[in-house]
Amino acid sequence: MAGLPQDPIMLLSVLNMKLRDRYASLDQLCDDLEEDPDRLTAVMAAAGYRYDPDCNAFVPA
Repeated sequence: MAGLPQDPIMLLSVLNMKLRDRYASLDQLCDDLEEDPDRLTAVMAAAGYRYDPDCNAFVPA
């Protein structure tokens, strides 16, 4: 996850901000940042969050 925070709470903030401001989906964000969506969702799941496509945000699991 080069260029993204390693701290899960900071990562949550950055991901949700990018999803809110720039990307219509997690797949678009991951394509642009060259990140694996499964890896990001696994990291966020370990921190207690899941991606909600209806909200286009990571929310508490």
